[in-house]
Amino acid sequence: MPERTTRERIADALRAQPRDASALAAEFDVTRAAVYDHIEHVSRSVPEGQQLLVAPPECRDCGFDGFDDRINTPSRCPKCKGENVEEPTFVIEA
Repeated sequence: MPERTTRERIADALRAQPRDASALAAEFDVTRAAVYDHIEHVSRSVPEGQQLLVAPPECRDCGFDGFDDRINTPSRCPKCKGENVEEPTFVIEA
């Protein structure tokens, strides 16, 4: 059987439990930027009956979670200008 691609392995990992980009990057030995690229592709190829769910980034200082880009981690909070922003978390559910 051929070896599974990184995207297939990331999708399998997200079916098992929610993970953020840092955890996936460490698990699959790729950069966080590469993980975000893979996540975007995985989101378009999730089989019918399943969906990629995203818990958006959230500012740990003020609780703001209305970021425009829900997939990438912003560097600063637009509300309080703090840099203590939690990464989004991803999971694939049926």
